[in-house]
Amino acid sequence: MIPFVNLTAQRNFLRKELEEAEARVLNSGNYIGGSEVQNFEKELSLYTGMANSITCASGTDAIELALNALGLRPGDEVIIPDFSFISPAECVYRLGAIPRFADILPDTFLLDPADLMPLITPKTKGIIAVHLFGQTAAMEILHSIAKSHDLWLLGDAAQSFGAKRNNKHCESLADITITSFYPTKPLGAYGDGGALFTNDDFLAEKIRKLANHGSKSRYFHELNGKNSRLDALQAAVLRVKLEQFDEELKKRQKNAEIYNQFFSQFPDLTIPYIDPENTSTYAQYTLRAKDRNKWLSICDSAEIPTGIYYPRPLSKQPCFMNIERQMKNSGASRACHEVFSLPVCAYTNVEEIIQKIKSVL
Repeated sequence: MIPFVNLTAQRNFLRKELEEAEARVLNSGNYIGGSEVQNFEKELSLYTGMANSITCASGTDAIELALNALGLRPGDEVIIPDFSFISPAECVYRLGAIPRFADILPDTFLLDPADLMPLITPKTKGIIAVHLFGQTAAMEILHSIAKSHDLWLLGDAAQSFGAKRNNKHCESLADITITSFYPTKPLGAYGDGGALFTNDDFLAEKIRKLANHGSKSRYFHELNGKNSRLDALQAAVLRVKLEQFDEELKKRQKNAEIYNQFFSQFPDLTIPYIDPENTSTYAQYTLRAKDRNKWLSICDSAEIPTGIYYPRPLSKQPCFMNIERQMKNSGASRACHEVFSLPVCAYTNVEEIIQKIKSVL
């Protein structure tokens, strides 16, 4: 069976460098913090052009740390796209604030600025823009809206580390941007991990304290924080992968081009639309189908793995049913019933996948 993300092939390709990095950490006796984490953060800043890169234990932790640093309080409201993984909404909710769900654009599946506007109230404190499927939301529009209403803007690049808009890294387009190093992300660790990016030194210092029990110096706690650290072994693995990252993104983009050429011949499918101002990392290759079940059946018969991101809008999740707005016939609902994703990582043989699909057709 073809894996959805071929981590084994990636490890085999990078085995020598990875084993050297792993041995370096394991033999050092320094497993938390230290030079591996410090050097990785410096390398992240060099890659993204950001003044501050702060690692943490997961992408979800990164969102919660960002919300705390931005001063979110119980009763505040935050606008979030209705078509997304749950992390942004659950972090807002866990801090006692209220997520307000905005619809998405029909072509990119990204936050619709026009649908966002009616949701702004005196209680609104910020906007979370999720950079979905590897491409960046319309941040210049969202930034203008946020500035005009005195709101902060948080970017969620859990799927889009390395993506660009107008040749600017997506990590640079918000007050804070977070990412995830979950193993199947384009830049993935061998466990959980995350990072935050900001050019605001005050926010950066606050985030570092919050991630270290609210402390800058040992046993002196200025804030009510938590323990959220990226361990040295994960940092060492990610440093190796970061060196190859741009080459892997080129292979993902090439794989997507090959898919596009094949799937564009089917009138009941819509290939991914990439905004001309964006460069996508293709975290997933996501098609829209008029009859999704038919295509899922075809892929299953061809022994091709598929993924559905996401089967239910956030506003219709049971844990958020008490929040007022239940959107009907929304773009998010339609996407949930029509989209499906195929393997697209740098180590996927997309020609083989296409041949398998052809054999079934």
